[in-house]
Amino acid sequence: MAKEPTRAQQLLGDLAPKMVQLTDEVLFGDVWKREGLSPRDRSLITVSVLAATYRPDQLTSHLRLAMQSGLSKDELVEALTHVAFYAGWPSGMAALTQLKAVLADDTQ
Repeated sequence: MAKEPTRAQQLLGDLAPKMVQLTDEVLFGDVWKREGLSPRDRSLITVSVLAATYRPDQLTSHLRLAMQSGLSKDELVEALTHVAFYAGWPSGMAALTQLKAVLADDTQ
């Protein structure tokens, strides 16, 4: 049975196979699996950093991963509201708008 392609393979497999390999093997195969932080904690940190640095392309998928890792909608709203005070209001508002869209997509 063929293994389903990863998201990185779907997005960049034909263009940047080395970047895909590093994403799949190093980032998600090693860094995300290290002891010391739970996947939930890693997701909370990642969502916060992506929101603070305005990285909307990656934020959407990491919001979904955060919920799969056990973060609730209310926890994400609180985290992103908190981010707005440290990273800037536009970053927080943009991230919350993305969260709203993700939640709407997931209910359809």
